[in-house]
Amino acid sequence: MSSPIYVALDTPDLERAKAIAKRVRHHVGGIKLGLEFFMANGRHGVHEMAEIGLPIFLDLKFHDIPNTVGKAVQALRPLEPAIITVHAAGGRAMLEDAKAAAPNGTKVVAVTMLTSLDASDLRSIGLSPDPHEQVVRLAELARSAGVDGIVCSGEEVKAAHEAWKDGFFVIPGIRPANGQMGDQKRAVTPRAALDAGASILVIGRPITQAADPDLAAREIEATL
Repeated sequence: MSSPIYVALDTPDLERAKAIAKRVRHHVGGIKLGLEFFMANGRHGVHEMAEIGLPIFLDLKFHDIPNTVGKAVQALRPLEPAIITVHAAGGRAMLEDAKAAAPNGTKVVAVTMLTSLDASDLRSIGLSPDPHEQVVRLAELARSAGVDGIVCSGEEVKAAHEAWKDGFFVIPGIRPANGQMGDQKRAVTPRAALDAGASILVIGRPITQAADPDLAAREIEATL
């Protein structure tokens, strides 16, 4: 079975991203490339990363009118990403168009609530200050719209998994027990996330900023 760890290569430096990916490729199940990487390196950079031989999670978090998101996802078809993200808050029609435009074999997952947000952040933008309530509501929307799963924190994945038994759950904000929280406000350990129902674990800085990324990946893998 492939590792559930996807290493987040959030850097504009293509050569650095390739170097880290090559070092850890035997201890991770895939590569996550986000906006920072994509804006600097575009489709060419994704193609180069794909040559390493690991599945690509293209984390661009689309959020726009349905027609625009559908066409944007369609434009990514030649890249054949394993996973792409859209914002659940874009609504049912947007989610449906994103899924319809995605290539066969690509999982479309809806971002429920960023792990950098907490109750006070939700209150400041006019939402219910309960992260759990917000995630469960948007998970139900994503399920009913026909996408493959959601992105949520490890704190909410258990409830989401209970309500959506065959959903695909992407958990960012993963931190080893001795790791630094950084800008993550709702983080959990890798083992706790898996036990709660996570499908894949997105892990960035604990691996990429380690003195030995390969060793860091192996140590995390050993806890799973």
